[in-house]
Amino acid sequence: MSRSEKLLAMEQLWEDLSRDETALESPAWHADVLRKREEDLRGGRDEFIPLETAKKLLRDQRE
Repeated sequence: MSRSEKLLAMEQLWEDLSRDETALESPAWHADVLRKREEDLRGGRDEFIPLETAKKLLRDQRE
């Protein structure tokens, strides 16, 4: 499978899976993570960063 075929397959799978969002229930741990993140933001222990900055940080971690 070529790269473009793989990307097309991923897009088609995502489109199919995301049609009915009620069919996919988030796991309990996800709500816990979001709750903690919100608490940390309110308490000044965390902050938002621009998307491009986050991408760069992730790229730098791989190197």
